[in-house]
Amino acid sequence: MDNKNYSHFKIFFLVVFITGLAFFQIQSPSRVSAYWHPLPPYNTLWPLWSPILSPVDSLTALPLPIVSELTPNTVLPIQPGLTWDPREANPWLLYNSPYGLCYYDPLIGIDLWPPSSLLDPLTGLAAPIDFLLLKTNYTALAPTSTSWLTAAVPLANLFFFNTYPSIFVASTPAFSAFLTPAQLLGL
Repeated sequence: MDNKNYSHFKIFFLVVFITGLAFFQIQSPSRVSAYWHPLPPYNTLWPLWSPILSPVDSLTALPLPIVSELTPNTVLPIQPGLTWDPREANPWLLYNSPYGLCYYDPLIGIDLWPPSSLLDPLTGLAAPIDFLLLKTNYTALAPTSTSWLTAAVPLANLFFFNTYPSIFVASTPAFSAFLTPAQLLGL
């Protein structure tokens, strides 16, 4: 009789263990969140750490980017967006312009998306970032520095607004409609 109870106990323990392991596997993605998500066709990284740019999906409880791709024709629902090529020191701030998606770079100002570094120099086609070649775990790269956002976002917003002023360009929102560093950080 003791042997029979012991067998039932082992089966019960095995079922509980397998169920617990399965539950842990299902739940672990929501507990181990990534900071970045690559967006096609260039594989630049979109910030999952920004609640306004990647709100939490109610079904999965995971952050979901507000756009699914970054092409010259992408229209951002809010501005600026933010994307990063980890080969570069800092991300680009993205805006909607009358000519399509554009980005702010402190060295060149406002330019049309994509930057030349994301294009094949021979064909002019997308040259996606290859994270295997970079040997980079892109999901674990740190979020953008708060100090960089605090310095760059107001300047980029002002630069974009002065490049495409709303008094001349109907699609440019009021300056007050652009996201602030605090909004990007979820503060």
